[in-house]
Formats: sequence, C-alpha cells, structure tokens
Amino acid sequence: MNRPHARESAREILKIIPLVMRTVAAELRAAGELPAPAHFGLLTMLSAQSRTLTELATLQGVSLPTMSNSISAMVHRGWVRRTGPAKDRRVVFIEVTPTGRAAVERVGRAAEGHLAVMLAPLDTTSRRRLQAGLGVLRRIFSDAPFPSSGRANRVARGPKPRTSS
Repeated sequence: MNRPHARESAREILKIIPLVMRTVAAELRAAGELPAPAHFGLLTMLSAQSRTLTELATLQGVSLPTMSNSISAMVHRGWVRRTGPAKDRRVVFIEVTPTGRAAVERVGRAAEGHLAVMLAPLDTTSRRRLQAGLGVLRRIFSDAPFPSSGRANRVARGPKPRTSS
C-alpha cells in the first residue's frame, strides 16, 4: 500500500473506531452497565495483567491524576484493588477483583450482543470482508509496541537518514 492509500485507511480507522465505541458506550450506559466507558477498557486490560498506575496512565494516554481518579472510582465499586510488595510500599499495583472480572464479562457480553444485533443484517460477502479486514487490523496492532519504542515516531518523520562513515 502506498503512503496516500495508507493515510486514507488511517483516516477511516480514526473515524470508524469512535463511532463504534460511541454506539457501544451509549448502549451500556442505557443498560446501566457501566458509569464510564473508559472503565471497561481498564478492566479488560487489568484482567489480563496487574499494572501500576503509571503504566495505566501511559497506556491510556492520560495524566496520573486522571488515572488515579478512575482507579479510585473503580476501587469504590469493588472492581479493582491496590496491592504492592511489602518490601517497597512506593510500588502499587492495580489488580481486578472477582467482582471486577464479573463486570468485565457481563459488560463484554452486553457489548458483544449489541454489536451482533447491528451486524446481523450484513450479507455473507460483507461479513467475510469485515472479518478479513478485522484480521488485518488484529495482525498489525497485536504486535505494535506501546508505548512507542521510537518506531512510530520514525514512521511519522520518515526513515532515519543514513550517515556515511
């Protein structure tokens, strides 16, 4: 894919993802499942692995105080807890509680069900094309480093200039 086509695809992805998430978030709020849609992403991430507040803030692209407020709200609901090694009380890990895991599963099923209803009218050809496109996105983004290891910055600026020795 050449650069103009890649940019066009990037623009489309950046337009579509917020539409999908807005629709899912509205459905979940209407069903009373989740007070803040960002909590679902955090719970999902924490279900895979406990993380520090700093890691979560970096991964979500928010400030430490913003992340701390989100975590405090989730602690209050009983979805996560703060833990840390006895040797170093400066290190605090955020981990999902059984109640939080149940919320992730419940909300995930609700979101999946809502999306399934919206996708049900697709014909077989459209469904296959969508699945193929989603597979491409999964392959690209599942191996993408985050936070940036410098590769994304180099891509944005172009390749590193060669130096002659």
